[in-house]
Amino acid sequence: MFRQFQSNGGAPLLDRSEGPPMAFHEFYRDDFRPREHYLPMWEHLQRVGQKGLANKARDAQLALHNEGVTFTLYSDEGKGIERVWPVDILPRIITAQEWHPIEAGLKQRVRALNLFLKDLYHGQHILKDGVVPPELIYRGKDLCREIMDVDPPGDIYIHISGADLIRDEEGRYLVLEDNLRTPSGVSYMIENRVIERRILPELFSSYHVRRVEHYPDLLLQSLRDLSPRGPEEAVVVVLTPGIFNAAHFEHSFLAREMGVELAEGRDLVCKNDKVYLKTTLGLRQVDVVYRRIDDEYLDPLVFRSDSVLGAAGLINAWRAGHVALVNAPGTGVADDKAVYAYVPDIIRYYLGEAPILQSVPTYQMTDHQDRTYVLDNMEKMVVKAVAESGGKGMLMGPNSTAAQRDKFAKKIVEDPRHYIAQPVVQLSRHICYLDGELESRHLDLRPFCIYGSDIEVVPGGLTRVAVTRGSLVVNSSQGGGSKDTWVLAD
Repeated sequence: MFRQFQSNGGAPLLDRSEGPPMAFHEFYRDDFRPREHYLPMWEHLQRVGQKGLANKARDAQLALHNEGVTFTLYSDEGKGIERVWPVDILPRIITAQEWHPIEAGLKQRVRALNLFLKDLYHGQHILKDGVVPPELIYRGKDLCREIMDVDPPGDIYIHISGADLIRDEEGRYLVLEDNLRTPSGVSYMIENRVIERRILPELFSSYHVRRVEHYPDLLLQSLRDLSPRGPEEAVVVVLTPGIFNAAHFEHSFLAREMGVELAEGRDLVCKNDKVYLKTTLGLRQVDVVYRRIDDEYLDPLVFRSDSVLGAAGLINAWRAGHVALVNAPGTGVADDKAVYAYVPDIIRYYLGEAPILQSVPTYQMTDHQDRTYVLDNMEKMVVKAVAESGGKGMLMGPNSTAAQRDKFAKKIVEDPRHYIAQPVVQLSRHICYLDGELESRHLDLRPFCIYGSDIEVVPGGLTRVAVTRGSLVVNSSQGGGSKDTWVLAD
């Protein structure tokens, strides 16, 4: 049944929402009345009408195109196609009351995982005490033995993180996974806000929305504070794989917003355990490298010898304490999807606290009982390759064919450490303005944390939207869209 909006713009606005009735709806109550904090937005939609929304959506798309805000969409053949960043003009709104436990839970999680990394690369007490199985760590590919007993500046490994949150059928926020290596998306969070301020100024005036645009300033200050030579004269660079990387827009965006150099590996040289940037005036010593390349490509003298993306000698300079690397090498072991299941135990072990944010139940394929259950119930599961991201290496059981399930079952049996499984969670839904209609779609949330002198959680994050009707896949590289996320002040 369509829900009709009053409209002063010609054709009525119809919400053609479809989807599982058990999924939590963030805009509507159970009786399809807007939730209280969405009432100003509801009234605004009625005033603007169909024609007004269509004009605003067109203006948003044109602005993003003119400003070159792009991303890479991957086809089934693995080819990357650059597209204008997709933004739904209707914002997601989170009240202050909802946000406080999210913020506290993220800080708790980052603090515990950072202590976990420090322990893994030093005493490994958590493994000796049997809280996390040693074989889980040693059989994974992310433990970086080359950095054992190295002390990063301030004992911080996870400077920047972006956990993925979902809401279950009851509306509870759950952590779906942690992103601790080189989390991306913050530039799109900021661009979404810039666009919303431009095309919906009258709606903004109806709410007291907390800022996200100050993220580059927070990031720059935290990077400068890591400088071995002090923050005043710190030289910071953003290390990018280059223009063909899917996240290159973000790399250049952050470098520009922070006022620092965007460098490729060929722009750096290491001498006497120090890192230098090649400039037209000669070599300039670098104090902090915000790297956006994976560990294995950082330094051909330590990791992959065929890598041309990093700089030879970078790790030795870091070991010597002459340069800070953000995030620290080796952080990937803490966001391994198999380790994820132990994060509640990790929080209790290091902090002596109960987890504030709950995790999605996770089945370990290395456990015989878990593996048997999953293999018998593949059609009910989401199966994930632990080393993949961006929606790759994943089986959505309810939407899969028998042949696809058989293929994944064989992979699990052959290499159980490489896979985990989770029950399907019906992600919460929100109304979107798509192709001239109001329709509800599933979504998630990626808030961003910066760990400097303290842990800062930017109020908001990147809301990712599954644009395809009925889909639970929100990844932008797989065709997902996005929304601006408004966190309201107290």
